[in-house]
Amino acid sequence: MKQFAVSLFLLLSLFGAVNEAGAESRTYIRPGAPDGLPFSGAVRSGKTLYVSGHIGLTEDMQVPEDAKAEATLLMDRFQATLTEAGYTMDDLVTVTLYCSDVKHYADFNEVYRSYFKKDFPARAFIGSGTLLFNARFEMQGIAVKRSD
Repeated sequence: MKQFAVSLFLLLSLFGAVNEAGAESRTYIRPGAPDGLPFSGAVRSGKTLYVSGHIGLTEDMQVPEDAKAEATLLMDRFQATLTEAGYTMDDLVTVTLYCSDVKHYADFNEVYRSYFKKDFPARAFIGSGTLLFNARFEMQGIAVKRSD
């Protein structure tokens, strides 16, 4: 059991999730969502940032008529969350994209690709059915701070 605990500590330390005292360090980005909803915009643990699901609504909480406009709002908000935490889009390792109708796949990809300078993160594009606020897209992701 002691060997397992030491191995786990070393593994977590490699990913930067454990501080010198052995406790996990966390930073909450925008804790408490708008309207007091029970989630944070993102949580940083060591070098890893876990980004909550984002949707692309207008300032008056409406879904744009155009799928590309919605995708742009989503990507802008996602990028803003990363920036606030000190990360870039190129730090993303994986994203999961939920889409109310996969017919919007090409429109989303046209916008999505313009937000990256280096390699794309691993991604799942999932046909999900109805999303909150009748949005077409919701995206969540995990970023790890690059050392290069």
